[in-house]
Amino acid sequence: MTPKALKTAEVKSLYEKHGSALAAYVCCCGLDFAAAEDVVQQVFLRLLEGRAAPLDAPLAYLYRAVRNASFNLRRDFRHEVELAGDEAWLVSGEGNGDEALAVQAALRDLPDEQRETVFLKVWAGMTLQEIARLLEVSISTVASRYRYALEKLRERLHPVARH
Repeated sequence: MTPKALKTAEVKSLYEKHGSALAAYVCCCGLDFAAAEDVVQQVFLRLLEGRAAPLDAPLAYLYRAVRNASFNLRRDFRHEVELAGDEAWLVSGEGNGDEALAVQAALRDLPDEQRETVFLKVWAGMTLQEIARLLEVSISTVASRYRYALEKLRERLHPVARH
């Protein structure tokens, strides 16, 4: 039994709701914003053309698809890709741009696995169980990565005054 393709309106709605977050996630995975937008658009194009169809959970499918596509692209540019420095990829209608850049800098300093886990939990709103399924690791591994990442982010973003 073949999964049914999404209707154009459904794909458009998914893109409008999650396109920016997916692009930010791809940046978190190590690509610059322009490449991230390309990756996201390619995934949505495959949906529109019916070359891909999410089964039960379209959002989980989208995160896995852009993750895989970004890793494929990173592999192609193995020695050329660095996380964007002062380019804003954490976009929000509210808040301070300097604070967003500080958070991005702190995230860049995390190991890849921890950065990815924090992004999926905080910005994508995924549960630890959903992240474990997406990354194909145990829930305890995800919980550990998340806990260690938060500790490092707290240290980096709120340094303790030392006398």
